[in-house]
Amino acid sequence: MPRPLLLSVVEMGGYPNFTPLYERAGFRVRVETRMRKAMGVIRSEKPALIVAEFNFQSDFRDRTSSLESMMSVAQRLPDTRVIVFYEREYRQQFERLLAVHRFHRSFTFPIPEEALLACVQELA
Repeated sequence: MPRPLLLSVVEMGGYPNFTPLYERAGFRVRVETRMRKAMGVIRSEKPALIVAEFNFQSDFRDRTSSLESMMSVAQRLPDTRVIVFYEREYRQQFERLLAVHRFHRSFTFPIPEEALLACVQELA
């Protein structure tokens, strides 16, 4: 049986490469650094799990981040789970997104690796 796909969307980065952790949890991993490309992967490959960043962008007129655009595609896949990383200082903006979208789990930086591993393993 093939391992499920985990799509890691790393737009800004600045944190450890969690690919080995995801692989250890039982996923095959695809990393994308551009949201537009990630959205294409979601449509074509239908990942079991998406791990993405919430990067608040005040210059967006009609949304708070590119994560909202991604969720408009991901929400069409009822079996796909989404984990989000975000900066604590943007909690208020992230909560607005939580009012509209459901996420499996969210983590504030710095990401607790053991908690992330446990979360990802339960979805593998």
